Amino acid sequence: MSPRRRISDGPDYFEVTPRSPRRWGLPLVAMLAAVLVAAAVGASTFMLVRHESDRRVALEDAAALGYAREFMTMYTTLDPFNANAYADRILAQGTGEFERAFRERQNEILIQVARSEPTTGTVLEAGVQRRNSDGSTDVLIATKVTTTSPDGKSTIESGSRWVATTIKEGQQWKISNLIQVI
Repeated sequence: MSPRRRISDGPDYFEVTPRSPRRWGLPLVAMLAAVLVAAAVGASTFMLVRHESDRRVALEDAAALGYAREFMTMYTTLDPFNANAYADRILAQGTGEFERAFRERQNEILIQVARSEPTTGTVLEAGVQRRNSDGSTDVLIATKVTTTSPDGKSTIESGSRWVATTIKEGQQWKISNLIQVI
């Protein structure tokens, strides 16, 4: 064999081979998928926080409505034979302006209740009117009061609307303001 003979069996170290083109498909799809997953997790977190906030507000509204219904049923049901107990129950449920006004007029209220006929109050409907910045809730309430005449032969019904401001003090709801709407 001649030394000039070329051996093509081995690699040629001096020959330049072009690189294969870079493939961008898989890294691009992986990055896009990562961005989409991050966006989905972020949106899910935002929706969960918003849902919990709305749920908390709905629970507070339901609690305020339930308490206002219970209070107005008690408030509009008069028992002239137990006027002092009635006044004590109402006073125990009051706070703020309502408690102050009820205390000032307590004797007048006791006399009116003692002179009245027994009544049965019912709440026809109630709804949250507004949530106030101090944590209280204004509840609009429609009530019906049924009174039986002294002879027991006729029944008188009357309706009224009220705006009751409920506020939670500790673990207990109380009435801070009560206004009859005309």
